[in-house]
Amino acid sequence: MQTSALPLGYRAVSHSTAYRIVSWGINGCVPARSETIAGLRRLEARTGVEPVVEVLQTSALPLGYRALPVLRKVHLYYNESAKSVPPRTVQWRTVRFAFALIPLLAATLAAQVAILPLAEVKPGLKAVGRTVFEGGRIEDFDVEILGVLENAGPKQSIILARLSGGPMAHTGVLQGMSGSPVYHNGKLLGAVALSFPFSKDPIAGIRPIEEMLATATTPRAPRAVNAANPFDLASLLPKPRSFDLGSARLTEIATPLWLGGFTRGAFEHFAPMLRSAGLEPVQGLSGGGRPDRKMGDPSLIKPGSMISVQLISGDLAVGADGTVTHIDGNNLFAFGHRFMATGDSEMPFARAEVMTLLASQNSSFKISSSKEWMGTITQDRTTAIHGVLGRKAALMPVDIRVVSRGGVARTWNYHMDMVNDRLLTPLLLQMAVYSAIDATERTAGLSSISVRSRLHAGPGQPSISFDNLYTAELGAPNMVSAALAAPVSAIMQGGFDDLKLTAIQIDLDIDNGKKQLQIESIWPSKREAEPGETIDLTALFTGENGQEMTKTVRYTIPVGAQAGPLYFTVVDGAAANLAEYRQFLFTPPRNKPQLLSFLNGLRPNTKAYVRIWRSQPSWQVQGETLPAPPPSLALLLGASYPQTASAKLDEIEIASGGYMMTGTKTAMVTVKR
Repeated sequence: MQTSALPLGYRAVSHSTAYRIVSWGINGCVPARSETIAGLRRLEARTGVEPVVEVLQTSALPLGYRALPVLRKVHLYYNESAKSVPPRTVQWRTVRFAFALIPLLAATLAAQVAILPLAEVKPGLKAVGRTVFEGGRIEDFDVEILGVLENAGPKQSIILARLSGGPMAHTGVLQGMSGSPVYHNGKLLGAVALSFPFSKDPIAGIRPIEEMLATATTPRAPRAVNAANPFDLASLLPKPRSFDLGSARLTEIATPLWLGGFTRGAFEHFAPMLRSAGLEPVQGLSGGGRPDRKMGDPSLIKPGSMISVQLISGDLAVGADGTVTHIDGNNLFAFGHRFMATGDSEMPFARAEVMTLLASQNSSFKISSSKEWMGTITQDRTTAIHGVLGRKAALMPVDIRVVSRGGVARTWNYHMDMVNDRLLTPLLLQMAVYSAIDATERTAGLSSISVRSRLHAGPGQPSISFDNLYTAELGAPNMVSAALAAPVSAIMQGGFDDLKLTAIQIDLDIDNGKKQLQIESIWPSKREAEPGETIDLTALFTGENGQEMTKTVRYTIPVGAQAGPLYFTVVDGAAANLAEYRQFLFTPPRNKPQLLSFLNGLRPNTKAYVRIWRSQPSWQVQGETLPAPPPSLALLLGASYPQTASAKLDEIEIASGGYMMTGTKTAMVTVKR
């Protein structure tokens, strides 16, 4: 070809067999890429760009050549009779070049990677995998296909393979390799995703690429309501998938979860829970690498690159590492298995580099460090995670302020950005609060912790406030952190899209001493009374060093009250909330007002409560207690709503004066007519 006949910015590229492509770009800065005619037509159909034929002067084409309808701004001609017709000069019209489309078109063509169907994967097939063993350099390793475990799961198959090359003779399959792409003759067949723990040989399970790509087309589902106990965070975590092969178990490669800035006590407390979910917590560097918030260059992310999903960033940090399998335009596929199975997600991810490898008999792993942010994970499914390069995730700011007043007063301030996720946020908040308290060295020893938290739900929504006091000699961080995570879990598991948290503020004031009073007794001013009479109820509270406090409240028996025993029980806030928690689990709120009413109605443990009740059945109906209904209504309610053996008639609050109240006592008055 006479290249002088090409317009400025184009260069001729020779390709074999049936086609030729002219690359585009100023001075050839965008490399040419060969593509089959069928591939170009698929690209055209997928992007929806109208074909253009006018860019070539078809009359100037030599014999045996014809113009093709191709994507706008990409100009090519091809040889219909293969090598039999030599290239000739092609006269071009003036081309108006849209430089803004150059990177997009180049990336689109580059994303067209041939796929090896699962049906063509056979035992003995030789393949090549790609991953990072050091820094950000992608290296090859050898793969030998051993067979295919068909229907290993619901509509799922696993390719069994032996890995070799690189350091794997010493390390075996590494944590952090999840998602490493595997190719045969340039065709992508899947990603390393599973392994045999404690295995002497680097045998791995490969997730077929067709199953991974399906995550991008999974429709976004409505926000699910979790029927499990939202206050038991451990029960909400998913369990890793595994397949039993005789006495061996092929399981998902554990995902390294790096905790930066957390205390050793917090790490040890939550590690068993995290491991049960298929994560391998590591106290170290990656999460605390503080990735640059500016979006990085997406061209630095390639199949085989390492990424870190950032759950918390700031003074505390949490990041989960894995490997990129495939990139299609701005769409990214990684891990080869679920991360936390959260479904629709919004979690930022950063580019990561490997500092070194640590070999272990249990499971070796990569020690890595997070770099700049690259995009957002939007799907977390069984077979892969899917993300979008260049997209910023909406995170929730969390501020924790801790004041320790034992000896010399000291203040700790923690600011972090946290993923806003119905499963992960409550757990991450509990971990952060636990570590913040543990850092004050108050895990053991007598202390009282005053808690003030504000949950902000966005413009036009009232904030939800919780004020409480906790006193303990052991386990204070666990007690306080679990109490603060519970309402967050209730909101996020509620299933109401119009109630979303936008920020969390927590103030913790820690002091020495035991600010606690025990409910010692309660007695009425009379043992018998008639409807309409007023009864004085006196409660005695005792504390350390002989401290005593009495409080008296009055209750008027309603006119028309039925005869029989009437009970007065003085309880602490935690005990008073038990009935509401039980009601919440049996009959979850059906709308946002019911949920907010439940949360705002939770009682602090700085007060005691006198509950007036009768020993007769009652029902919980749509968040309300219905005591002693008529027999006909009770028959209908019994088939659909939970029943309790007691019916609460009223409740009276008793202030404590800044002490944590504990215990329960009951007195009885007989109502006569």
